[in-house]
Amino acid sequence: MKRGGGQSEYVGWLWVSPWLLGFLFFMALPIGMSFYYSFTEFPVIEKPIGIGLENFRQLMGDAIFWKAFWNTVIYAAVSVPITTAIAIFAAALLNQDIPGKSLFKAAIFVPTLVPLVASAMIWLWLFNGELGLINQALDALGIDVLLGLVAGQDSYLPGWLTDANWIMTALVIMICWGIGQPMVIYLAAMQGIPSSLYEAAEIDGAGVVKRLYHVTLPGISPVILFNVLMAIIGAWQIFAVPYIMFSDGGGPDQAAYFYTWYLYDNAFRFQRMGYASALAWIQFLLILFCTVVVMLLSRRFVHYRAS
Repeated sequence: MKRGGGQSEYVGWLWVSPWLLGFLFFMALPIGMSFYYSFTEFPVIEKPIGIGLENFRQLMGDAIFWKAFWNTVIYAAVSVPITTAIAIFAAALLNQDIPGKSLFKAAIFVPTLVPLVASAMIWLWLFNGELGLINQALDALGIDVLLGLVAGQDSYLPGWLTDANWIMTALVIMICWGIGQPMVIYLAAMQGIPSSLYEAAEIDGAGVVKRLYHVTLPGISPVILFNVLMAIIGAWQIFAVPYIMFSDGGGPDQAAYFYTWYLYDNAFRFQRMGYASALAWIQFLLILFCTVVVMLLSRRFVHYRAS
């Protein structure tokens, strides 16, 4: 209510001031400082010294940077499509009238509530080459013999965390364990698709697969776009789980040494805050590029229903 003399305007600014101050001091100011530090040599305990674009030039010739970069690219390229497909498939199954549906929903969603540190410790045990339940199950099912034929041995069990060829596979399996959140979103979107569309498709002779492809996927395509973008951002920022599981610098051949881990090491281990800031801005531009590409592709593949 206006009390006269434009006083209501000041009251409005007063109400939003906590958010404005928080944004200014905890987001805008750190972003500006990071941008400034990216053009400096800043060992944290001393004043930053301007060096222009030298940090970015060093990045181009940094072998460890490229190792972390390609590890992250491969992880994102593999994990995002796989987790998206599994989440959609699980949501499609749970959208059917099946017994125990609520129990399955809870079982799939609960892992997303487990803290990252706790889940990493659980998977450390599961992936243990000698005592882990996964290798014990493979041995009990005789799959070790099949893997041995491929590897040219009598039997073979993967060294999930000790073999550079299996580390990426192990991390992708881990991320598939946490599909509960996107699955719930997909399920909610599927339940919002009008049943008349399915009825019309069924009258036209469309089977289960065709109804999924021509009705369900277009109907939830805006939600797929959202979840894919979140998955890409999360993949580019992966840090906590590999850092806990491979404390020895990324495991064998640095197969689990990701971009954010290298950024963290430069900032807090090597005390190269300027170099870390340059890494952060390159990461921002990479995520922005991926987001723009996905948004451009969405013009062709994403369908919005008119209200």
